[in-house]
Amino acid sequence: MKITRSEVEHVALLARLQFDEDQLELFVNQLNAILDYFDKLQDLDTRNCEPTSHVVAIQNAFRNDAEDSFSEKELLLKNAPSEEQGCFKVPKIIE
Repeated sequence: MKITRSEVEHVALLARLQFDEDQLELFVNQLNAILDYFDKLQDLDTRNCEPTSHVVAIQNAFRNDAEDSFSEKELLLKNAPSEEQGCFKVPKIIE
């Protein structure tokens, strides 16, 4: 599958990007080189390769979701443009 110049121009239009003639040709060539590389990867025999979700064994580091007290509430509320009953007061956005 090859990328055409008109496809690059169309995507540039959608992204509201402007390129000169040399840049368009460069992008066409670069995108086609990427697609050629993917075609080479399609030729690889992966039948004996175990599927993985990530190349490196990683784990998420979760913490308990616990309520904690904040001792500097007044200091925090000094940054609020407006406060009411110890909370930030924000403008109503839903009618």
